[in-house]
Amino acid sequence: MRTRTLVKIQEGCSQPCSFCIVPRVRGPERSRPQEEVVAEVKARVAEGYKEVILTGTRIGRYGPGEGLRGLITHILEESDVQRLRLSSLEPSDLTPDLLRLWEDSRLCPHVHLPLQSGSDSVLERMGRAYSTADYQRAVSLAREAIPNLALTTDIMVGFPGESEGEFNKSYRFCERIGFAGLHIFPYSPRPGTRAARMANTVGNGEKKRRTHLMLDLAEGSSRRFRERFLGQEMNVLWEGEKEGIWFGLTGNYLRVFLPSQEQLANELLTTNLVAHKEDGVWGELT
Repeated sequence: MRTRTLVKIQEGCSQPCSFCIVPRVRGPERSRPQEEVVAEVKARVAEGYKEVILTGTRIGRYGPGEGLRGLITHILEESDVQRLRLSSLEPSDLTPDLLRLWEDSRLCPHVHLPLQSGSDSVLERMGRAYSTADYQRAVSLAREAIPNLALTTDIMVGFPGESEGEFNKSYRFCERIGFAGLHIFPYSPRPGTRAARMANTVGNGEKKRRTHLMLDLAEGSSRRFRERFLGQEMNVLWEGEKEGIWFGLTGNYLRVFLPSQEQLANELLTTNLVAHKEDGVWGELT
């Protein structure tokens, strides 16, 4: 059943991080023409998709015309898409002009904002283009502009030279931000990258320990975010069913479950969020 679909708007990256092979593999940044993207979104909507996700290596660097803001504006004005979601952004992308687009409720209140590390010294060695202060400012702007925002991120542990103190700074920064979801992964070297030649590598045992600590933090942070919405009504796009339990997503990326014998596939329905579940929340149709 068609419910959610991906539309690629951009490919490549012109800002190589020290650990990443993407610029070598995918080449420099290049974007699809705006009219081509809008036409594909309209075609996907005509096929029955309710949610479109704009994807790319760095979609914030979308280039033609008025950039990403202009592309989103044209999609919302020219298509009947019921939900539009962005795959991933960088802190510098979250300008007041871009954030004003979320005044249209069809734009999902979910921002995936890769952090990689909450330590400024590690971010510098990674070659990331922001500091933790920059990241915090972007988060504050986004939360002020977007009600019920789900902020998700990527965190790397065990980057070459990451000391216990740097890891603790990263942990505490993530704790303060209060992410709705964190993707945690241990560093692994990619041949030909600058990071692969760095000294003071972190041992596998220590990387595993730090990964588990971050995973525990992620679980608690995600649970607290979900619990904020218990007792509220939210629109859920129902995607599928397994053994009599339907599952779907809210606009802010809460996974909702519902026991029902009705046919709910690809329905966007107001749902009351009633109880916590291990990996989401239970819902009841209103």
